[in-house]
Amino acid sequence: MVVLDSSFLIAYHNTRDAHHAAAAQAMPSLTAGAWGPVLLSEYVFLEVVTVLMIRRDLEVASRVARVLLGAREVEFVPCSPLFHSAVETFLSQKGSTLSFADAAIVALAALRGAQFVATFDDDFRGVSSVSVVPD
Repeated sequence: MVVLDSSFLIAYHNTRDAHHAAAAQAMPSLTAGAWGPVLLSEYVFLEVVTVLMIRRDLEVASRVARVLLGAREVEFVPCSPLFHSAVETFLSQKGSTLSFADAAIVALAALRGAQFVATFDDDFRGVSSVSVVPD
């Protein structure tokens, strides 16, 4: 199972992003299930559409929002039920500086047994409970 991070999705949907080529190369593996079922947290969705609106425009952000919410390969996970686990992960982290949204990703991975996080954020490399994809 793989949990999506905003850095991966933003890179994929923004051709100007430094990691766009790597994200585009990894996306077919992701959608084919190479790392298992795909989870998208509400927090990451919020980050992605907000950043794309700022860096690109509302039209791009809206298109991506519809794509993400309509993707059959992606399970959308509301975060309200995860809030307390995310707080615990955020407060108890050692050796990392995860944002709250990133702590929610780690909490979701732990709760759902996900082994991977699709990201370009190096902060996840300090988390022993998940492996970063793509390499």
